[in-house]
Amino acid sequence: MLGAFGLAGGFRFIPDARAQAPAASPQGGSIWNPEHTPVTAPPARVALTTGDSRADNTFRALRLFEKEIAQAIGDKLVVLKPNMVVINSPLAATHADQLEGILEFLKSIRKTNVVIAESPGGGSTLEGYSNYGYNKFVGKYGVKLVELDKMGFDTVYCMDQSDMRPHPCRVSKMMTDPNSFVISAAKFKTHALVGATFSLKNVVVGSGFKEPGGKSDKLIMHGGGPHGIHYNLAALAPRLHPHLAVIDGFEGMEGNGPIGGTAVDHRVCVVSTDWLAADTVSAELTGIGINKIGYLTYAATAGLGQADLSKIEILGPALKEHIKVYKEPRNMEQILSWQKPLRVA
Repeated sequence: MLGAFGLAGGFRFIPDARAQAPAASPQGGSIWNPEHTPVTAPPARVALTTGDSRADNTFRALRLFEKEIAQAIGDKLVVLKPNMVVINSPLAATHADQLEGILEFLKSIRKTNVVIAESPGGGSTLEGYSNYGYNKFVGKYGVKLVELDKMGFDTVYCMDQSDMRPHPCRVSKMMTDPNSFVISAAKFKTHALVGATFSLKNVVVGSGFKEPGGKSDKLIMHGGGPHGIHYNLAALAPRLHPHLAVIDGFEGMEGNGPIGGTAVDHRVCVVSTDWLAADTVSAELTGIGINKIGYLTYAATAGLGQADLSKIEILGPALKEHIKVYKEPRNMEQILSWQKPLRVA
């Protein structure tokens, strides 16, 4: 039964070896909690912007955290992680205009040590960069385009629900480096395995190491089913969370995401230095809520960020005025099986 393994037991997870995230993001070394004591996260602030320009929405939201972002970056390498699950589906990928808004903001605070880094689920990373129009940023902003699978790897451990055992899983060393400041340039998408994906899943699964033409450890992260993937995403979050969440809802995806869904004209952007608060607000804006999303519920239980809307200050218009109810994946009932005990023979 999964509850016996649980977030409060089982094997110890590797602590976050990276530099401290911004002050608004709580820093637990592990989600293993032997005393079973309640874990609370500090209040958080989340920027919400709306408008007819994706790049401008992004830039304006980031400006609300200008001082703390600049201080948190310091002289670290900024790793800008887009969502490029496949290399030939624009609706499924981070839009170039969102990256433009982020890069303009970084330029405004004089942070120029920036790479765009990704490892798509399939296909050539460099081809994906070209397809989605990221190449132009090399000349315009001096950024480097990086293939995460060529940057070396660290080893973490993931659970597979078929045997409830830890399995070694390789993740990009660049994403775990203490000198990396990770920005998740995510988007609003429903997801046929976890219900919805925002800033965290973009970083965790995108970090999974993929051999050229061979084995992909992203598959290990998926945990063999709904219980496994939700658990793994939460378990790896202390090590692989974004330091800054920038979530684009200008044009979201509903239905059978993260690839086969349909567009939602939403025209919003969410930004926070507390990734869980940003994902919580995004889940609310899509009408799904985190109670249906196992990995966010687990992360909230473990105190990895703020998930209580009453303790999240919205910087911008009222949240309730911009909620759009997204169509859920067809298999939502199966996805929600994480809410029930898992029995292993």
